[in-house]
Amino acid sequence: MYQQMIFVNLPVNDVDASKKFFTELGYTINPQFTSEDCACVVISETIIAMLLSPRRYADFTKKEIADATRTSEVLLCLSAESREKVDELVDKAVAAGGTDTGRTQDYGHMYGRSFDDPDGHTWEIMWMDPAAVQG
Repeated sequence: MYQQMIFVNLPVNDVDASKKFFTELGYTINPQFTSEDCACVVISETIIAMLLSPRRYADFTKKEIADATRTSEVLLCLSAESREKVDELVDKAVAAGGTDTGRTQDYGHMYGRSFDDPDGHTWEIMWMDPAAVQG
């Protein structure tokens, strides 16, 4: 079966700093699609974050580029395999230079926290009890 992929394109102020941040979270950089203006962060086999300098990002849009430290342009949500993995990833993000947003969602069957990366993009990390999803 065809596995559809998502390529999330985000503007970043410093491509090298962004590469460092995301590798400290445990993700890899695909050098084939990485340059001084762009970093290809492999989150999973089907999720890729393209971190683009403002100059490169502007090649894809005529719209004004949002400053994610002042306005929200997108909320990115990644699943985690457990509550502990949610905490682990958010704690890694904070240690690597991100900011804990201070929002914890705990509904028993669903648990999540979020962080802002150094460019202000909000990443939510969520765990959901598989039994709750099934019915």
